[in-house]
Amino acid sequence: MALLETFVVVIGVAVVAAFAVVVKTRLFPMREGDEPREDVAEYIAMMVSVLYALVLGLCLVSVWDNRASADDQVQIEASALHQTYLLADTFPAEQREPVRQAARAYAAHVVDVEWPLMAERAPLGPEGWALLARLRDAGQLHGTGTTAQQIAAQETLAQIGYVDDARRGREAAAQERLSPVLWAGLIIGGLLTLAFMFLFGISRNTTHVVMVMGLAGFIAFTVLLIHQLDAPFGEMLGASPDPFTRYFPA
Repeated sequence: MALLETFVVVIGVAVVAAFAVVVKTRLFPMREGDEPREDVAEYIAMMVSVLYALVLGLCLVSVWDNRASADDQVQIEASALHQTYLLADTFPAEQREPVRQAARAYAAHVVDVEWPLMAERAPLGPEGWALLARLRDAGQLHGTGTTAQQIAAQETLAQIGYVDDARRGREAAAQERLSPVLWAGLIIGGLLTLAFMFLFGISRNTTHVVMVMGLAGFIAFTVLLIHQLDAPFGEMLGASPDPFTRYFPA
């Protein structure tokens, strides 16, 4: 509904502005000998270009921040999971392999099952959380143990807590997307910028064509770049599962 309301407001403002221009030309028509005010057209074109540059910059910053946050969460999650795997060496002999198996199972699930789902913005389901609960249960010290083992068990639970927090951040980043209002501003602003280039272009045809082609190509490239970055776990520019596969090779 917010997007629809935004369009209604924008169209309403545009209609009011057009009505004001029509009223002005009817009440105060241009007299013979008056020269058209081309500087007004140039000023409007310049303002549209400046405002579009601001929207473009805001979109780029928004999608890049989400992409960087997704990558950071993956690094933290994989590193904490690897530390948990290494801390299993300090557990009693009968508990070491369950911790390692639980860590490997969790990493394999993230890479093989959850990564394709995140690329499609699909729900991840409860299985990953169940594997994390299994890892947390395996990381608890059964019995009293030595002082070193008790300290290692506390550190293991702390690292699993980091995995938990990073997983929540990763899930949130996978569902984040650019606001529809910003997408509307991005597309409409690009079309308006190109339209003003056509309407109030340079007089020489070759120069005009080259500049319009360059601007159109740059706008298309930027929009495609934002589209790719808007998928923080996409195939082209998204965060990769390399931290998990580096610590837990298949």
